[in-house]
Amino acid sequence: MNIHEYQGKAILKSFGVRVQEGIVADTVDQAVAAAQKLKEDLNSNWVVIKAQIHAGGRGKGGGVKLAKNLDEVREKAGAILGMQLVTPQTGPEGKKVHKVLVAQDVYYPGESETKEFYVSVLLDRAKGRNIVMYSTEGGMDIEHVAATTPHLIFKEEIDPKVGLQPFQARKIAFNLGLSGDAFKDMVKFVSALYKAYDATDSSLFEINPVLKTSDNKILAVDAKVNLDDNGLFRHPDFAGLRDLNEEDPTEVEASKSNLNYVKLDGNVGCMVNGAGLDMATMDIIKLAGGEPANFLDVGGTANAETVKAAFNIILKDPNVKAILINIFGGIVRCDRVAQGVIDAYKELGNIHVPIIVRLQGTNAEEAKMLIDNSGLKVFSAILLKDAAERVKEVLA
Repeated sequence: MNIHEYQGKAILKSFGVRVQEGIVADTVDQAVAAAQKLKEDLNSNWVVIKAQIHAGGRGKGGGVKLAKNLDEVREKAGAILGMQLVTPQTGPEGKKVHKVLVAQDVYYPGESETKEFYVSVLLDRAKGRNIVMYSTEGGMDIEHVAATTPHLIFKEEIDPKVGLQPFQARKIAFNLGLSGDAFKDMVKFVSALYKAYDATDSSLFEINPVLKTSDNKILAVDAKVNLDDNGLFRHPDFAGLRDLNEEDPTEVEASKSNLNYVKLDGNVGCMVNGAGLDMATMDIIKLAGGEPANFLDVGGTANAETVKAAFNIILKDPNVKAILINIFGGIVRCDRVAQGVIDAYKELGNIHVPIIVRLQGTNAEEAKMLIDNSGLKVFSAILLKDAAERVKEVLA
């Protein structure tokens, strides 16, 4: 589950990570009031107005603006709120901005120069270990740094038995070229960041940039956080962090029916039980000359209601020209799934695309007979090869 920058910073702060202070606002008036409060509390005469969407590259898209007074806060917050922000991570359609973060200016003058770093904590799935990834070249062009100068990206592997060790935090601070108070503060920063990542069951904590201020403080200017959905049951307080405005409406609807759904750009809808089988089904569709329109896993206990909900989700996509249902009857009986397909088809009554049903496993033959004798525009298949041939036929 992705969360906003201001939410990620709140989590970081609760674990002792120093962050750029800010106040979230839904309206222009709230943004002006937030700027006034930051001026009174932190003596921050200038503030940064930052669009809150689940995507990076906001600055390049015009979603981050510096405001030098309250009039500029009103002007720039008004321009950002409600805009369709397009960044390299949103795609050409962009995302509508519903909130802004009014943040303190931390690039103030001082005895030493400011410096931006990149620090993230994530899981290396190949090794089954968390790693701290970091670089001296933080800022908006970190992707370019990784692509053109990968030797400037460092990785510190963490042993899960003991966690991040003090010597590793010192090594990170040393490799970032820090010394004195900044070195000590970076050691504390990295240690607290890893603790936050581990304790919240996150899959990603990306801080870009981590800033060394002119008075040698280390703080998080941004925070991209991804919470592991599989660990949310241990953190019921995180449920309120979900922002449905940032998610595809169809995917939100699917989640309410306990369906794992991801929309794609193809023309053949998929309804499958099991993620691995779903991936294989998408391969079949491509081999048959089609393109998968979605990933949809109905789970191991598919029934009539589940099938009906899945049909509703798939048929919302106007690009779908056919639907391939691929069910392995291990836990669930194939004949029950077949009857569920027939019942859902009759109840919905608005299915105008051909449906291929491939059922294999418990009572597969009985299921095929139900489909063949239903009198509906539903084609049965037993083998994957048969399903692929059916897809070719209906797309021809």
